[in-house]
Amino acid sequence: MSARCAAVLLAAALPALAGEIPPAQRVSGYEQMSRETRAMQDDAAANPAALWVAEGEALWKLKAGTVERACADCHGESGDSMKGVAARHPVIDSGSGRPRNLEQSINRCRTMRQGAAPLDYESRELLALTAFVASQSRGMPIAVEESERSRPFIEAGREIFELRLGQVDIACAQCHDDYWGRRLAGSVIPQGHPTGYPLYRLEWQGVGSLQRRLRGCMAGVRAQPFDYGSPELVNLELFLMWRARDMAVETPAIRP
Repeated sequence: MSARCAAVLLAAALPALAGEIPPAQRVSGYEQMSRETRAMQDDAAANPAALWVAEGEALWKLKAGTVERACADCHGESGDSMKGVAARHPVIDSGSGRPRNLEQSINRCRTMRQGAAPLDYESRELLALTAFVASQSRGMPIAVEESERSRPFIEAGREIFELRLGQVDIACAQCHDDYWGRRLAGSVIPQGHPTGYPLYRLEWQGVGSLQRRLRGCMAGVRAQPFDYGSPELVNLELFLMWRARDMAVETPAIRP
């Protein structure tokens, strides 16, 4: 049975939303993987995502743009200046007043500080830089801002998470809040916490962003995915990071 057919059958059997997972019951997708896949994530020499992190470190030191400036020229030692940055993203942009994810922050620095063109979503360069920056927060608790400024966007992301989408007519919450731990087309349904992005998926045979994963889920339920970088996807990112608050950053992570 295909994953799409299984999703259709699951949607027909699902009850109304049961509510969020209590904090004490939250688990990372790492805990639901096989012993062999966990070992691959834990071993830096065996973790294929480490290649992207290494490329990101090289890009961090590379002078770019019309001003010939590297990330390191402004930010210095990444282990100090970038520690905790990924754990706090998406952040609320002081100019627009809207959430800005880590990829957008990197591109903002490129255009405003380096005089360089923004990098495309899912490009090798942006994934590598994002993975490198995020890896500096590895092991730190997720701590996105929860305030009067961020709360409307967290709630907007929650609405998308709980909204039935596509021809399959299923919400993210129905799988990841209500049916986590069960199997869909032979695969374990995770709780959906974005603790390790950008991460290496065995299915992709490469590193991808959280937005790639979200768009893939939307396509899987036969919904029109939101565009990369759209306010809807960034709001959903913010909600998911808030939902995973206090869980540890795992980048560079691996998932099936």
